[in-house]
Amino acid sequence: MKDLILFGDCRKTISTITEPVKMCVTSPPYYGLRDYGGEENQIGQENSPEEFVDQLVDVFRSVKEVLTDDGTLWLNIGDSYYNYRKDGCIPKQTFSNTRQDLPITTPRRSNKLVGYKDKDLIGIPWLLAFALRKDGWYLRQDIIWNKPNPMPESVKDRCTKSHEYIFLLSKSKNYYYDNEAIKEPTKEGDATKNKRSVWTVNKKPYKGAHFATFPSELIEPCIKAGSQKGDIILDPFIGSGTTAMVAKSLGRHYIGCELHESYNDLIQNRVSQYTINLEDFV
Repeated sequence: MKDLILFGDCRKTISTITEPVKMCVTSPPYYGLRDYGGEENQIGQENSPEEFVDQLVDVFRSVKEVLTDDGTLWLNIGDSYYNYRKDGCIPKQTFSNTRQDLPITTPRRSNKLVGYKDKDLIGIPWLLAFALRKDGWYLRQDIIWNKPNPMPESVKDRCTKSHEYIFLLSKSKNYYYDNEAIKEPTKEGDATKNKRSVWTVNKKPYKGAHFATFPSELIEPCIKAGSQKGDIILDPFIGSGTTAMVAKSLGRHYIGCELHESYNDLIQNRVSQYTINLEDFV
């Protein structure tokens, strides 16, 4: 059970994984950003940030069950701002990299969310990080993804948002982490140093997908540090398949979860150029 995509809701498909997974690297849907296909109960369309966080905690509790004891979770998560739409429909979210309403269907909420004021930064990354820690994960590090080419924002009362978080969490106190695999060159270039916690990576849209994709340069150090060749990498929100592509290119295997089977051709096209010779890892 490796190098495959499990189609369906990851809250159901993760439990079917029978192979030990070394690490998970993923970027879940942002809260309130868009409807990816019209399904009910999509993660990201909950009535409140707290409900959104609860759903993700459940997902990663299932991830923990299939991880090896020394496994890790590398989690990229974005934030959003709260604005209230007074027509009695879903609250509108103003995002750090775009502005888009959820599809208006039937009214679901007529009152403002308790504890949020118009224009408040919600703080979803840290809400989720603390909830995962409470659920038993070891919260080991916050990594800053610095984006030199962020989406422009027409704001004049704050800075343009140009970063997101990647959280490193572990299943156990002692876990696999290969710091040598991701060391950086020193300024002089004649030696290496431990990788720093600010990673500068440009956003690079993939023309084959109509939605934002995970930059491969962002995933690569996570996989190198969190696994060895021949290990299985899990992405419960694999989308266009970037995690699968990078895993294969680095001599790892992958298991991905994806809600929409229509993405299968896109994913397979991206990973088809990479093969793994199992004899290399015996």
